[in-house]
Amino acid sequence: MQRSLVARLRALTDRLGRRMSAPTLKIGVSARILHPQPGALGLQGKTRQYLEQTAAHWLMSRDVLVLMVPTVDTGGILHRSSIRLSDYARHLDGLMLQGGADVSPMTYGEEPLTQEWAGDRLRDEYEIELLHEFIEAGKPVLGVCRGLQLINVAYGGTLYQDIAKQVPKARRHVTDAYEKNLHEVRFEPAGGLARLYPGVELARVNSIHHQSVKTLGRNLRVEAWAEADHVIEAIRGTGPGYVLGVQWHPEFHPPGDTSVLDSEPLLDEFLRAARRAA
Repeated sequence: MQRSLVARLRALTDRLGRRMSAPTLKIGVSARILHPQPGALGLQGKTRQYLEQTAAHWLMSRDVLVLMVPTVDTGGILHRSSIRLSDYARHLDGLMLQGGADVSPMTYGEEPLTQEWAGDRLRDEYEIELLHEFIEAGKPVLGVCRGLQLINVAYGGTLYQDIAKQVPKARRHVTDAYEKNLHEVRFEPAGGLARLYPGVELARVNSIHHQSVKTLGRNLRVEAWAEADHVIEAIRGTGPGYVLGVQWHPEFHPPGDTSVLDSEPLLDEFLRAARRAA
């Protein structure tokens, strides 16, 4: 009995020692952008960039240092340093692409069907450059909601501008319930998510999007579909690096809530890839 207790304490001490000696991961998160409002004064008349708290806290739950990566204005009047997005890719260990505004149809060669779906072209250009810099640096990328759509477009794919209008038989993927709007997804049997969640045939996730993948980009494969309508819900890069996009918001799934997909394996897989690339 005493030997068993000593062995357990020694194992716990070893794990804590390894954790304390491992370098702290530094994960960058792309910025959400609030553009100036015409004619507004004060902050409303300036560009604001921000990080959504839940996304940051989800990453920080694994003792990760989280840094928002701002846009880099190379065309402004003032140039206070020579920092470029490539510098962030070199010094950080991984990248998470946040959710937020629509991807502009113009970014994938279409005109917006309505002005409401015009999206944020400036954010698209910034995040696509950021994505490619991290890929070229061999650092992992995780895209969430808009992040999945951005990855698909960056790889040459296209999107449905509005699921309700362009996929009329689809279920409602966004409602006033926001993160409480849930549906089932089915993992591709041979995919990475199926291996990450062995024995899980259907997973319940949140649904907060009105755009979705139409044409899959090059060097991407589908990892999950919405069970009810086959809307693509997860994609993964087929190249040597780690690139994964999920259409749901894993950071909105409460820890320990068995009614929704456990987000911890997904986070841990991403951080393992970051640890290997560090």
